[in-house]
Amino acid sequence: MSSIRILIATGVFAPDIGGPATYSKLLADELPSRGIDVSVLSFRSVRHLPKAIRHFAYFLKALRASVRASVVFAQDPVSVGLPAWCAAKILRKRFILKVVGDYAWEQYCQRGAGAKNFLTIEEFQRTRCDFVTELRRKAQQFVAQRAEKVIVPSAYLKTIIAQWGVPSEKIQVIYNACETPTISGSKEEARRALGLQGKIIVSIGRLVPWKGFLGLIDVVQKMLTELPDLVLVIVGDGPQKDELEKRAQELGVDKHVIFTGRTERENVWRYLKVADVFALNTAYEGFSHQILEAMALGVPIVTTAVGGNVEAIDDGETGVLVAYNDKEAFVQALRRVLHDGAFADMLAQNAKKKVGSFSTKRMVEETIKALHI
Repeated sequence: MSSIRILIATGVFAPDIGGPATYSKLLADELPSRGIDVSVLSFRSVRHLPKAIRHFAYFLKALRASVRASVVFAQDPVSVGLPAWCAAKILRKRFILKVVGDYAWEQYCQRGAGAKNFLTIEEFQRTRCDFVTELRRKAQQFVAQRAEKVIVPSAYLKTIIAQWGVPSEKIQVIYNACETPTISGSKEEARRALGLQGKIIVSIGRLVPWKGFLGLIDVVQKMLTELPDLVLVIVGDGPQKDELEKRAQELGVDKHVIFTGRTERENVWRYLKVADVFALNTAYEGFSHQILEAMALGVPIVTTAVGGNVEAIDDGETGVLVAYNDKEAFVQALRRVLHDGAFADMLAQNAKKKVGSFSTKRMVEETIKALHI
């Protein structure tokens, strides 16, 4: 039996989709082969409870689960981070934190004034907001400042966390890992199975304002005259779904915009496989796992020059970078990828080569060193 035990406290876990779920699953699969016992406590275990008691219930679970742990490794600073830190503090366990975004900013953008008065994550760091938002901000700063170490997936995000009062030397960049997803069959077979045809743009993510799906729907409307068989597939679910569906109907493009809703991970890969181009009109990314998967599958990428995207994509070589919500720039970039097969192939091949540097082996070894286990 190993004497090294790690508790991964996470908001999401497989079969959930998204970077944090994938990251936690990779650690849970890989660390045992290196002599490290792993247990996972997902917030999903308390999500069925009334909101008023979820976090307290999670704290109690974390307290029990932390008894045998050498290290408590939380995957966000508030929902699981705060109760996990409390448990670690009581039991005098080492506490490490991973931060992939600004929870207070995300909640602000989805609720109240933030939904109407959008602030970029950079603007948010300098802006005082409503009481509840400031409470969330204080909570995430409190936990991050008290962690032994804060792991982030990009150099860009390190600059954000440093503004929370966390010393730079405590913040370590470890890029996310990506192994090539395995999907059987050809691209054409996958298209038939999904009932898709024509020119296909795929975008993936939680349906929230900063992901820019409204802008992509507008882009599709602008491109239909020259590409009448164009289809935009939006993979994911979230609070903005009704607004997005309404926009597609108002623009008369609802037959050209497909919303898959929540879907299994293999289906996410399948939608990527059938894509002629992966488009992500996002105002913020810590470091996008979806971009890495598109690179691994050889799908040409058009995305925004924000956050960690510029660390993953070399503009004009492994993808195309444009300004957030610059619809005309998106039209031009998508038009070139969809019409210029040689350019699209070059982007895809270069991306497949580059994504090899984001290996699971590298990520796991760097994480073990960061955790000092």
